[in-house]
Amino acid sequence: MIRWTVLALCLLAACGRTASQDARVVVAGDSVMAWNSMTGGSVADVLQERLGEPVGDVSLSFAQVAGGVGGLNIPTQLDGVQAEWVVLNGGANDLSRNCDCSDCGPVLDRLISDDGTQGAIPALVADLRGRGAQVVWADYYTSPRYAGTACEAPYQALEERLSRMAGADDGVTLVDMDDVFSPDDLSLFAFDRTHPSQKGSARIASLVASVLERDR
Repeated sequence: MIRWTVLALCLLAACGRTASQDARVVVAGDSVMAWNSMTGGSVADVLQERLGEPVGDVSLSFAQVAGGVGGLNIPTQLDGVQAEWVVLNGGANDLSRNCDCSDCGPVLDRLISDDGTQGAIPALVADLRGRGAQVVWADYYTSPRYAGTACEAPYQALEERLSRMAGADDGVTLVDMDDVFSPDDLSLFAFDRTHPSQKGSARIASLVASVLERDR
């Protein structure tokens, strides 16, 4: 029953999340991007306020890069999107559902190869670049729930691979949420000590905005 309730809520959320055809910036990804949308404080909401222009938002909680259906699949979120900038994240739900903070090598390889050239993430980024978009990939912060545990290692490996991918294309920028987050500052996190608070979402938006504003 709980599973069906969650699925229904996800589908309802997906129905309300669209990318305007004339939006120069579109945000996609998982719950880190989508969090606080119900209160108007998501990453896209804050970006829109800071940039002073419409920002599309197709991000959705529980979304995966190499799994999920409909809006719960991040590449599918971006079907038909034509934007100058696409801001996105992803991979955490792939990892959490397919490995238990250890033996994550096969999942990581499916997402992105060690050299950053193969896998679901590079394929998605290459597709967006082929549409003429510049890409900002937001790498995850370390949350209080997982800081100092074995769960940090797969995410460190993911960041290193993402960095190699971004380093090979001037149209891809990797931003690290750890630059504006600290697991010791609980004011940046929601009640679950994993997702961002409104303050945390604003920090992510500011980090992304610093890249977008350089292009103006």
